[in-house]
Amino acid sequence: MALRVLSKTFLSQRLTGAQRGTIALRFYATKKYTASHEWIEIDNGVGTVGITDYAQNALGDVVYVEVPEVGTQVEFDETVGVVESVKSTSDIYSPLTGEITASNDKVVANTKLINKSAESDGWLFKVKFSSQQEVDALLNESDYKMLIESDH
Repeated sequence: MALRVLSKTFLSQRLTGAQRGTIALRFYATKKYTASHEWIEIDNGVGTVGITDYAQNALGDVVYVEVPEVGTQVEFDETVGVVESVKSTSDIYSPLTGEITASNDKVVANTKLINKSAESDGWLFKVKFSSQQEVDALLNESDYKMLIESDH
């Protein structure tokens, strides 16, 4: 809470109204989760998607990654890729309906990025989504934490 108050004070003192709105939206980029252990960070109508740290831990050493091609139209909960580890193979599902705007070729070439940095450098793809209702239906961080705690 203190961070929000501090940020609001800083923004109101230093920036114009239009600048405050733009920066505040970027500052409060939304991170959501799926029950199938994908994370998605929403920024300006585009979601960056990857598997959660919990999922990469459960998989173990990732040895192969398949990501969707740019321009592919995807549907909510559609299989769009694969992550294979020494333990198992897991499908990757699109958390939102939309168009793939980017795929992370670095993670395909260096699968260890998922194990090292699943929720940042190990992202898999970006999707320009078409339904805010789908975004709103995703899990927030506390709900996702309750989900993984109930798996134990």
